[in-house]
Amino acid sequence: MTVVLVDSNVLLDILTEDAQWYSWSAGALEEQAEEAVLAINPIIYAEVSIRFARIEQLEEALPSQSFQRAALPWEAAFLAGKCFVRYRRGGGPRRSPLPDFYIGAHAALRGWALLTRDASRYRSYFPTVRLIAP
Repeated sequence: MTVVLVDSNVLLDILTEDAQWYSWSAGALEEQAEEAVLAINPIIYAEVSIRFARIEQLEEALPSQSFQRAALPWEAAFLAGKCFVRYRRGGGPRRSPLPDFYIGAHAALRGWALLTRDASRYRSYFPTVRLIAP
């Protein structure tokens, strides 16, 4: 079965009922859940956790029955670092989050699709990743 890594921006759109992105994110997540295994990694988990005071609340929002927990491979850390260096040398601002590079590298190394609404950086640095994006 296909695995789809779910980016934190999609999850946060749904959890916060974002006025602009809720409909797209909720619909895309529901569609992917019907045909694929949904996965998150520790970076995504950490980014979503900022919305919650307690881990129990986060676990309720992201139940393990719905979201497979996927460990980050060491090779993803290496690839993320290399892509981030290329990004910085290309003039990318220092404030850009390195976590996006970890997420992209994880999907690339595993051959997984990535559900995100922020596709531009992923397209540039991880062209082999199948993106599910608006």
